[in-house]
Amino acid sequence: MPTALITGASAGLGAEFAHQLAEHGADLVLVARSQDALDTLATALRETYGVAVEVLTADLVVEDDVTRVAARISAPEHPIDLLVNNAGFGLPLHFADNDIDQEVRHLRIHVEAPMRLMHAALGTMRGRGGRIINVASVAGFIPRSTYSACKQWLIGFSRWANAEYTRDGVTVTAVCPGFTHTKFHERMGLEPGHEGIPAVGWLQAKDVVREGLRDAARGKAVSVPSLRYKLVVALTKVLPSSLTARAARRGRV
Repeated sequence: MPTALITGASAGLGAEFAHQLAEHGADLVLVARSQDALDTLATALRETYGVAVEVLTADLVVEDDVTRVAARISAPEHPIDLLVNNAGFGLPLHFADNDIDQEVRHLRIHVEAPMRLMHAALGTMRGRGGRIINVASVAGFIPRSTYSACKQWLIGFSRWANAEYTRDGVTVTAVCPGFTHTKFHERMGLEPGHEGIPAVGWLQAKDVVREGLRDAARGKAVSVPSLRYKLVVALTKVLPSSLTARAARRGRV
């Protein structure tokens, strides 16, 4: 059976990736900060789908923890076939008012950790084959504080890596959802109704993951789940950046 390693696996899109991959028979390595949440999820996945599930507790803003996860990815005796870089958190959009140490943590988890884990994965996948999924965001196409900048980097790097390493049997896909019903907004003290985004603008985690996995299987460099957000991304290519920046002040994706 293939083995997938998922970061930020304890809830939200990470947990949904775990369920859908387990349903298709993949063994799993689940990575997150919360041991209890991981253990609960692992037990449910084993009982429901009969797959093997490892639990690896790690905080990906801590260098030693990133090193431990990278070492698991690099372990030749238990190879990883699919890496899902999903861990992350959001901050208020007003960069100048945010705590700079939090901004640095934000940068580490959205840019440094995925880069280092991708490097470890490529070291074992090249020639053998494998897939890497980087969970980015539609925000990466829109100017909006450091979250947008981080996701823009992840999208650009995924595009390049997919073109570069496909010849070695490895595909890299940036999955770019819009507003999605997960605990991401709850952790920021926000409810979907407070985001200023109408109900039609919200996606379901199941749909995001299903389309993201499908596009990754097709070797696409960028996956934008749902027709409505494909249209949003298309508009960002023709509208002035000043206009999209004003619109982006509402909500967080």
